[in-house]
Amino acid sequence: MPVTAYDLTGRTAFVTGAASGIGRASALLLADAGATVHCADRDAQGLHETATLIKTRGGTARTHPLDVADRTQLAEAVAAAVDATGHLDVMAAIAGIMHSSPVLETRDEDLDRVLGINFKGVLYACQEAARAMIATGTRGSIVTMASGAVDTGGPGLLCYGVSKAAVVQLTKTLATEVGPQGIRVNAVAPGWIRTPMTGRHDASEQSHTEALMVRMSPLGRVGEADDIAHAVLHLASDASSFTTGQILRPNGGVAMPW
Repeated sequence: MPVTAYDLTGRTAFVTGAASGIGRASALLLADAGATVHCADRDAQGLHETATLIKTRGGTARTHPLDVADRTQLAEAVAAAVDATGHLDVMAAIAGIMHSSPVLETRDEDLDRVLGINFKGVLYACQEAARAMIATGTRGSIVTMASGAVDTGGPGLLCYGVSKAAVVQLTKTLATEVGPQGIRVNAVAPGWIRTPMTGRHDASEQSHTEALMVRMSPLGRVGEADDIAHAVLHLASDASSFTTGQILRPNGGVAMPW
């Protein structure tokens, strides 16, 4: 496959969670590959910074401050992206939050909040993207963001793990439904990645966790946001034209499921 398989010139991409971390890194890389990138997030200042970085690197970006858990806001933003170019080629549904609590202490409101963003927000993005792609006859790519948490249990990760497992099932199910229209749907399930989300702990706890992940990885390191952005680009591009319903696991070898 020639290197041009990764060229997204003339294509329109929509990235949720684009204000920081994996979302920002993915938006930057998709723009570097030639796509016009529509960046969505609740963090308006972060969105502005991401768009500025894209434009500084010679790319094209639009911003959509919104809450992915609000179906109407997301639908309006996706419609605006389609109106701007006449098509949507890539949806990267990356927005997500972390919550930690033991199973026996997890409250309804905790679970509802995490599922609202991590699962429903991804569901809405997938629905709006698939509808737009079908309406315009676009053989597009939808990329969802799962997690290494779907492959292994971890104390305190009930809400997060359940939401990401739901994303995996959504990905596989949607892939079977829109495949006949030429639309591909795949998920990325990162291992431990150094981002603002994983950096929410104090410095001592952060250092301890990263040291543990380094010992667990055959590669001897933790991941960076750019590592995951490259996985997103691969699934978004023609380089993965025969790939759908799959879970790509850039996790440093920490988990190696069948």
